[in-house]
Amino acid sequence: MALILFALIIVAALLAAIVALWRDPMWLVRGEFARQRRAAGLARGTVDAAGHRWVYAHRAAEKSDAPVVVMVHGFTGSKENWYPLARALGGRYRLLIPDLPGSGDSERKPDAVYGFVEQAERVVAFIDALSPDRPVVLLGHSMGGGIAALVAARWPARIAKVGLFNAAGVRFDDNPFGLDVLAGENPFAVEDAATLRRFVDTVFYDDAAKPWIPWPASAALIAKRRADAAFEQAVLDRIGRGEDSLLPGEEAARIRQPALLLWGKQDAVIGPSALRVYAARIPQARQVLLDGCGHMSIAERPREVADAVAAFCK
Repeated sequence: MALILFALIIVAALLAAIVALWRDPMWLVRGEFARQRRAAGLARGTVDAAGHRWVYAHRAAEKSDAPVVVMVHGFTGSKENWYPLARALGGRYRLLIPDLPGSGDSERKPDAVYGFVEQAERVVAFIDALSPDRPVVLLGHSMGGGIAALVAARWPARIAKVGLFNAAGVRFDDNPFGLDVLAGENPFAVEDAATLRRFVDTVFYDDAAKPWIPWPASAALIAKRRADAAFEQAVLDRIGRGEDSLLPGEEAARIRQPALLLWGKQDAVIGPSALRVYAARIPQARQVLLDGCGHMSIAERPREVADAVAAFCK
């Protein structure tokens, strides 16, 4: 009888999972993200700022006077990109990790613009809403790095320190990814299993760090990226080849705060020559170049990045 009851429970659970996947193909993906969030000790929050509803992950620090660290993800990314680093950092800092408006679980408006300048203004509003009395340490990855550079340059009173990781916003040495962007293409586009694999292989260098995305999660991700194709193209047109595409690097010369520049030596998206460009404009910046690491440094080498952040925040 016990075995029959156990079998019935298993069958019921499988049927429930099938129904959940049928109703919401991203259910498995969101479940995995929730597992990663809990493993990093993060909670989920929402806030209204700059005319958008934001969803963000957050964690209190072990000490009340610890720095507030805000982490800004990149193009096609989301708050979940930062979870490995958040876990590696432990409880040393108060963490605020948003989905940028237009991305992840945050609100997207059909008539809004989501380029460097617009997102920088929104990030300041997010900081004002959640850390109104304390300047923050602002870390940005990829497009988020370009946003962070603008925020640090334009609102210095709000930013105590700034970290630019594999940051966009400067003209770096030609590589296939950059040339495709300049030609009007989206080399990050995902349309099927082959392009999903190409995307993962482009942003990660170390095979051991590449995420395993089994079916049906892979099918759900492909469907979502296909649905987002027009939005992605509009954003990339602005940040990759628009009139503001190099603005973060130009305004980086105005950054006076302590700064951290961190790159993967094998970054196939924004090559390490970009680190040198930013370093020439932010001479006070610490420089960290991780060998054997690609574009997704924050997920590929989280412990080394955490060590660099900890040394920077002392």
